[in-house]
Amino acid sequence: MNPENKILACVDRSPCADHVTDCAAWAARRMDAPLELLHVIERHPEIGSGRDHSGSIGVNSQEALLTELSEQDAAFTRNAREQGRVFLNRLRGRAIAAGAPQVDVRQRHGGLEETLAEQEDAVSLIVLGRRGESAATAQRDLGRNVERVVRALHRPILSVTDSFREPKRVLIAFDGSGTTRRGIELVARSPLFAGVPIHLLMSGKERPDGPKDIEWARRALEGGGHEVHAAIVPGDPEQVIARHAAEDGIDLLVMGAYGHSPLRSLLFGSKTSDLLRIASIPTLLLR
Repeated sequence: MNPENKILACVDRSPCADHVTDCAAWAARRMDAPLELLHVIERHPEIGSGRDHSGSIGVNSQEALLTELSEQDAAFTRNAREQGRVFLNRLRGRAIAAGAPQVDVRQRHGGLEETLAEQEDAVSLIVLGRRGESAATAQRDLGRNVERVVRALHRPILSVTDSFREPKRVLIAFDGSGTTRRGIELVARSPLFAGVPIHLLMSGKERPDGPKDIEWARRALEGGGHEVHAAIVPGDPEQVIARHAAEDGIDLLVMGAYGHSPLRSLLFGSKTSDLLRIASIPTLLLR
């Protein structure tokens, strides 16, 4: 077991945390890698006491107010840390029961993106809930951290939905790009997917090199000992991939992610985000 090749699972106090833990424990067991459960406590300056502090106040009153707010912040931090400790210990027990060979927990204050960037070099796989605590509160269908984290990091990120089961069939959305070629090589050699049948799907506009590219991918996967089902299906990639995932009983999707700039995504939308909203299965995102 290589301690510098750990699985890092990002958990918050949302219903998705149990599924993230189950998925990360499965990955740690398959890869014989240590697992770390990470809980980042983010500051939310918009959360106040609800009292009206407007108007003109004197120096003494201002100092008293600052002292009061500082004490409230310290109390909030202590409470969040204690609740997080209990929360992490419960998830640690869950991961051990699921067969993870070594499980550690870590609690940090700050931003998730910055915290992950600090640890990236020692991580082989990051597991992240698709809808975290903030998304559940705001009723969003995709958590606000997903795109930011995927764009900021260079490790594979396994995005987990509202359920998890051990993958028996994997679908790779292959487009012949350098990113998805590296994904083929990763799947072919990784113990995470050993013995799992692979469905290889190329969709979108027809390309002259499509048959040659998918044949290369099929041979690479078969060279890794996989049973491979390959297909080229023209059409809108989001719809084609979602339909095949449902019809073929796919448990996990592998695809390239956020290939365009944030500005383009802002102006024209992101196909990655759109597919993540449609797909109801865990998705391994590659950059």
